[in-house]
Amino acid sequence: MTRASITAFRYVSKAGILSDAGLLLFFRSRRFPIRDLGGYFGVPEASFGPRGIHSGARQLLPLPGVRMSGDGKQSETDLSQVPFEDLVREMIVRLDPDPDREGMDRTPERVAKAMEFLTRGYQMTPGDAIGDGVFEERHHNMVLVKDIELYSMCEHHLLPFFGKAHVAYIPDGKIMGLSKAARLVEVYSRRFQVQERLTEQVAQAVWDTIQPMGVGVVVEAYHLCMMMRGVEKQNSKTITSAMRGVFLSDKKTRDEFLRLSMAGHVLLS
Repeated sequence: MTRASITAFRYVSKAGILSDAGLLLFFRSRRFPIRDLGGYFGVPEASFGPRGIHSGARQLLPLPGVRMSGDGKQSETDLSQVPFEDLVREMIVRLDPDPDREGMDRTPERVAKAMEFLTRGYQMTPGDAIGDGVFEERHHNMVLVKDIELYSMCEHHLLPFFGKAHVAYIPDGKIMGLSKAARLVEVYSRRFQVQERLTEQVAQAVWDTIQPMGVGVVVEAYHLCMMMRGVEKQNSKTITSAMRGVFLSDKKTRDEFLRLSMAGHVLLS
């Protein structure tokens, strides 16, 4: 085997990618000649084709996720078994004219870990966030936790949006620990989101958890999908609100909430 072949096998062994799919994607991403890999497939010579590795007219290994019909034609694509890191590597190769530099060597692994962290909200529920942090209390005035930092991912472009959330409620015999408002924001912000849905989900979670007299939530955020691409408006911000109970029915309560939320700070200062 060539030096490139040996390098590939060492790479897939170290990364734990022992599948043919991992080997193929590695060679494709590195743009190595693979004619000498024929021995790996039991043929004199192997080369890349539009659908994977082949030897003459014989299909040896289709691209990961490509299923072949009996006549050798591509029938369908299923990427569910392709390691996430390999998919990231493929994306890098398609976009970067120099994907082999040292700084990119472990990028697929880092991206996989980062995306797992940024979407960990899918593994969390409001019940997990609140836990046993609900208490009986005869307090019937507004409770407001403001300026809760949030970071989320726009589901349209997979770019971040970030800002602050203000969460208020009027108890009806129950209160929740102050940190629980921030934890609820975390549950729903650490997902692929739109700001409108995020705001509604936080409000509904508070409403369902402690059955208060009312709930109000305001979210203000910057969206990188508007700032670093598209219209490229650097100073634009989006403000959304969601109300339940007396925050909807009573104008004075609603106005008090909005005044307290926005008092004493410049938006996203």
